[in-house]
Amino acid sequence: MFYGLSKLLKKILPKQLFYRGLLIVATPIIILQITISIVFFDSLWIKTNKGMTKALVNEVRTFIDAYDNDENNKDYIIVMFKDYLQFNIKYEENKDIPKINNERWFSPIDRSLRRELKSQNLTYFFDTSSYVNLIDLKVKYQNGYFQFFIPRERLTNSSVRLFALWITIPALLMIGIAIIFLKNQTRPIIKLAEASERFGRGESVEEYSPSGALEIRKAGYEFERMRKRILRHLNQRSEMLSGISHDLRTPLTRIKLQMEIIKDKEVKRKLSDDIDEMEKMLNEYLQFSKSNFTEKNEKFDFSELIIFLVKKYNLKNIFIEKNEKIIFTGRKNLIQRCLSNLIDNALKFGQTVKIHQFIQKKNLIILVEDDGPGINESEFENVFKPFYKIDKSRNKSKSSVGLGLSIASDIIRSHGGFIELSKSSMSGLKVKISLPI
Repeated sequence: MFYGLSKLLKKILPKQLFYRGLLIVATPIIILQITISIVFFDSLWIKTNKGMTKALVNEVRTFIDAYDNDENNKDYIIVMFKDYLQFNIKYEENKDIPKINNERWFSPIDRSLRRELKSQNLTYFFDTSSYVNLIDLKVKYQNGYFQFFIPRERLTNSSVRLFALWITIPALLMIGIAIIFLKNQTRPIIKLAEASERFGRGESVEEYSPSGALEIRKAGYEFERMRKRILRHLNQRSEMLSGISHDLRTPLTRIKLQMEIIKDKEVKRKLSDDIDEMEKMLNEYLQFSKSNFTEKNEKFDFSELIIFLVKKYNLKNIFIEKNEKIIFTGRKNLIQRCLSNLIDNALKFGQTVKIHQFIQKKNLIILVEDDGPGINESEFENVFKPFYKIDKSRNKSKSSVGLGLSIASDIIRSHGGFIELSKSSMSGLKVKISLPI
């Protein structure tokens, strides 16, 4: 039961910190104002109105009794009540009192007046809505009725509006001040999250300046230190691999020069193949070392990029199943490198390649399928590891160092997407890329 209630509350409550903080601040204020209002209306306003109504009905009853018992000065009694109690009284002789048909049962004034008139055993009719400042009260007397026009202020306390104004304005003012403070407190968190997101995608992030509360500044300082450590590590990796590549190219160049004096053509051909393989491996190492993604984002047509890549291969066995115009914001050269790696991999192990792109739930989906031997499901996660090679049918090429899928995965994840493998409709491998638009 408690688990279900907790789960329901998690669904109802806001997810953002700003709205949660606002809820924490505003809820006690609103509850306090409602409590004060209930106490005021119950113990002060309603009881005061009840006392005023009771006094008014007693005055009406006093007038009727005085009018009934004084045979000589009836007009004087009417004038006296008008002057001292502000009653405008008129006697309608030989007229029936109207039927009660417009009483407002939801009005506290109507309820109090009705209750007191009934307690005095009077036959009555009253109207509290036809006039702004007056109440029309008719009370049966002999063969007619008395009509009283009574000021509304005799029945209700006019300070209730002032009370409602003073209890509402401070609450709104306090909530407004809380919103301003919460905005100022959550703004540094939002900036830190945005900087972390950009850095996680591989974008260039300027030096982050922490602000806000002590805990938020501490998190900002730690993020900045972590960012610098990661950048330093990436630069060291790139410099190390670049240095290794530079150092290895020098002896390779000497080997090429010495190879020219070899007369045995078969030995010369084998050495040339080995050298070409080593150069290709070095190029892949360098490509992997440059995957720290310093390129800036730009808007481009994804369909035009796919068409450009397919034309670049100039092969008839690459098919574009669907190529609708899709504008995407990202690092174009990195996306092109990713797709090139996937297409190269598909052509290396298959004869036919199909490329399919479409929009699904605000995500750009790209499918690259081939008709090659495929990969066992147990190896789907391993092939994304750097320098990992499977000793099966998809490892026919000795020059591969196992970086193609790893680089492609890094590029896609740096754009906030994901990449996954499955079996294609042509019994080969299907690579699915999902990128948020």
